[in-house]
Amino acid sequence: MNKELKFLKIISNTLKNPNYLGDDCAYLDEYKLAISSDSLIEDVHFSMQFMNPYEIARKSLLVNISDILASGAKPIYATINLSGCLDETFVDEFYKGINSIENEFDIKIIGGDLTKSDKIVISVTIFGSYKDLNPSSRKNAKENYIVACVGEFGSSAQGLEDLFSGIYDNYFINQHKNPKLYPRISSLIAKTAKKPYAMMDSSDGLVDCLAQISQKSNVRIDIEYDKIPHKTKNKDFVLYGGEDYSLVICIDEDDFNNIEGLIKIGTCKKGSSVYIDNEKIEYKSFDHFE
Repeated sequence: MNKELKFLKIISNTLKNPNYLGDDCAYLDEYKLAISSDSLIEDVHFSMQFMNPYEIARKSLLVNISDILASGAKPIYATINLSGCLDETFVDEFYKGINSIENEFDIKIIGGDLTKSDKIVISVTIFGSYKDLNPSSRKNAKENYIVACVGEFGSSAQGLEDLFSGIYDNYFINQHKNPKLYPRISSLIAKTAKKPYAMMDSSDGLVDCLAQISQKSNVRIDIEYDKIPHKTKNKDFVLYGGEDYSLVICIDEDDFNNIEGLIKIGTCKKGSSVYIDNEKIEYKSFDHFE
């Protein structure tokens, strides 16, 4: 178990009411709101060597919107806290990037904070509505469910490696800097699925998604590697590389057949753990504290 998971276990055991913890979003059912919060830190999640303020702003909001979409909700509001040794040019370019995402996803920035710090830190809290929608849960996968996805895997990790190798412009780098999200598919699933479903984004890698759903739902997940959409030739990137923000869904077969655009990559079975081509896979996830 990595440090982040250990810390989360301590938090869950310490808080008086940890019932809202578990998925990437907290669900406030009385208000039909899904809420998520995330931080991006310079030299941990991004480098000024490779990304400009406009690109950093877009990605900081996209990764949070992705959590809301993976919950089955519609993103509506966000707050942004921005810290760093800031100047007017940085702030201007940063909020131009934020504005571009506001327009693209029809969300509103409703507040935030500006402070000074040694490194740039961006903290976003985002609110999504699931009124008239069926939200997802990692606990919802069941035996005989289809394991499906939308998007591709490993491209962001390949892009980051290319940047460190001195390549500054190619398909993979664009996927790393400007990840693609899938609001249409997310909305379609949340509106039309008749039975409970599990859905996550691949922010920490494909195997991380599959392992967390497997653990929370108590099912074995069997995947066929050749069916996983990918463009990189690096298998480790496909399975373990994060920051693609593709969707991974475990869904009833009838619901799967009624939703256009999903790609079947496997099946949920009785048992536990994740198997790729009938071989049990080691669970590895990005550790924010290493």
